[in-house]
Amino acid sequence: MSGTADPKAARDHARAQGGTQVEAMPTLPPVASDLPDGVAGDDLLWEETIAPSGYTSRRIARGTRLRLIDKAGDACASLNIFNAEMPTERLNVADTVKVQWNAYLGAGKLLLSDMGRVLMSILEDDAGTHDTFCGVSNAASNLRKYGEGRNSGVYPNGRDRLILGAAKHGLTRRDVHPCVNLFKGTRIETDGMITPIIGPFAAAREVLIRAEMDVIIVIANCPHVMDPRDGWHSTPLRVTAWRGAITAEQDSVRNATPEGQRAFLNTEDYYRR
Repeated sequence: MSGTADPKAARDHARAQGGTQVEAMPTLPPVASDLPDGVAGDDLLWEETIAPSGYTSRRIARGTRLRLIDKAGDACASLNIFNAEMPTERLNVADTVKVQWNAYLGAGKLLLSDMGRVLMSILEDDAGTHDTFCGVSNAASNLRKYGEGRNSGVYPNGRDRLILGAAKHGLTRRDVHPCVNLFKGTRIETDGMITPIIGPFAAAREVLIRAEMDVIIVIANCPHVMDPRDGWHSTPLRVTAWRGAITAEQDSVRNATPEGQRAFLNTEDYYRR
């Protein structure tokens, strides 16, 4: 008989695990030793490392800064973003590309909703390899590539991970929409073909994003759907968030383009209600 077959023994075993720390877990209360200058420890809201094939989700307030770190150079942060007050408003990748006349994300670019508002903006980016074209893997694509695609299997897929993260906020499969991928890139060639830019890359690349609305953010860390390598390749993704000021009228990202100014005006009008 197993030592945990008896309820009391199982309880004692479970309690003995108290205080165990592993890399991929939220840190509660959040603690980080590398916050930017001027950010107080009391402003830290979220500190978590997402395991390879893992996921997370969180509601964060307008003005919050969200830092993503590709710890070992082979993470892929697939993002879904929702208006926290009205989740039917969500990230629209097509409008994000179309309105900004640019399909390649980087510092100064905006993540736009299907209502013409700015959900989040990218403040800093030392990765430079992101993707707005391909979305995430699904059960069928993983089955073809790895021989297993179930969410509960050895090689879970990105879409099912996003579904799990969204479900924690009362959302369903039908709410999961096309995402953007950070840290894994693509390039569109002159003949229309997509070239994946997958790496692996140098460790510790960072992206810093600012929430321009109260948002629900869902992140999956699964291999990019166009990863050409044999085998499963994914490494931990670190997430840190802290309180920050709402974007000022004179902000350089806000005023970088006429299209961006209009999207920020739409956002500010929403909060005048």
